[in-house]
Amino acid sequence: MPSSVLELRDAALSYGDRTLWTGLDLEIQPGEFFAVLGPNGSGKTSFLKVLLGLQNLSAGELTISGKAAKRGNRAIGYVPQQKGFDPQTPLRARDLVGLGVDGDRWGIRLRAAGYRQWVDELLDQVGAQDYANVPVGLLSGGEQQRLRIAQALATRPELLLCDEPLLSLDLQHQRAVSALVGEQAHRHGTAVVFVTHEINPIIEHVDRVLYLAGGKFRIGSVDEVMTSEVLSELYGTPVDVFRSNGRIVVVGQPDSTTHHHPQEGAHSR
Repeated sequence: MPSSVLELRDAALSYGDRTLWTGLDLEIQPGEFFAVLGPNGSGKTSFLKVLLGLQNLSAGELTISGKAAKRGNRAIGYVPQQKGFDPQTPLRARDLVGLGVDGDRWGIRLRAAGYRQWVDELLDQVGAQDYANVPVGLLSGGEQQRLRIAQALATRPELLLCDEPLLSLDLQHQRAVSALVGEQAHRHGTAVVFVTHEINPIIEHVDRVLYLAGGKFRIGSVDEVMTSEVLSELYGTPVDVFRSNGRIVVVGQPDSTTHHHPQEGAHSR
């Protein structure tokens, strides 16, 4: 058994003459919460596509659980960006979670009792039992994201990929979803790759950070990466990083699409 869930060796990704990163060496261990940060267009989404087997590296090697990356890898669970359901969607909360259990199979469900028990356990795990039979379109964005996490955990994945799962959620639900993912990593031993534009909702759960910007990157702890010196080097322009009440404020990064979160009192792209 490989000790690392994910390994990248001398990895590079380019589109034409534009390089998103090159010379990337990375190992992610079981139970590690690993955040991917950077401005829009820096390659965060492309990074996830590579891990999902949807995009080939330009150079280097990638293995997940000791095997080459491929589409439909059941060792990977995937939590997408929050996108609401139509209120008329004829799908209960438990049915959405159930799609993660056997949504890739056709025909009559075998061992129905085992299926129901596992769906109930997943709903319990994310605190969604109270609305298990409610149509998904009537649930809040935060409740829907809990269900997507449960769905992603249905195959007992070794690696959980989260693609900006906090977008469009209020602060309370951001914290709740972040805590759920953090618990999955630190209590249940699942490796997590969490792509986000905002470090503060997850800052207490993160073990390490990959910051992508300007075709360059830096890997390390939050304290090592989220500094004025490191971000100024990545962006090629002066960037100031301040800390207040355990939160991080980044000022001066050249990203015209920055969104401010005054309720957090802090921001990082």
